[in-house]
Amino acid sequence: MEIKIRKAVSDDAEFIALVVAMALGGDEEHKLYKVFKELSGRENTQYSYCNTLIAEVAGKPAGAIVGYDGGCLKELRIPIFELIRKHTGEVIEIEDETEAGEFYLDSLAVLPEYRSCGVGRMLLCAMRDMAIETGYEKVGLIVDFDNPRAEALYSSLGFERVGRKRFLGHPMWHLQYSR
Repeated sequence: MEIKIRKAVSDDAEFIALVVAMALGGDEEHKLYKVFKELSGRENTQYSYCNTLIAEVAGKPAGAIVGYDGGCLKELRIPIFELIRKHTGEVIEIEDETEAGEFYLDSLAVLPEYRSCGVGRMLLCAMRDMAIETGYEKVGLIVDFDNPRAEALYSSLGFERVGRKRFLGHPMWHLQYSR
């Protein structure tokens, strides 16, 4: 199976929204899917197509990864809170899962039919390597305490535990890859 990694374009917004929803345990029915879709089509947001790589198998999207400079998190999140209020009427608080000094791998998901084929590994490596090549010393991510399979994948790619974080109320390991 040939896997091709490419930069996302604005036309990928719907697929990126699905990936972000999947990374949060949902799908197109996720209550924030429409918010993710709108954000993915914009340039300066947390889930922007500008921050996304897409994996294709036989020309079809199979998975995606979203990442950005951790120091820009607060700025990139501003539109999220505005759209959540607009679409749901809710005011939510989300803990900061990254910080300045690291390139942050935010969301990663692979469609079920392409799992265990190396798609996720290729996406992780591509974005990690892109971050290092552009001058970042550290690449970070978080993983749920209850997801040892994902943590094993990250560890196999050189990520190590550097601390703990809470995200949406869940305890997470903060992992980093250092150049």
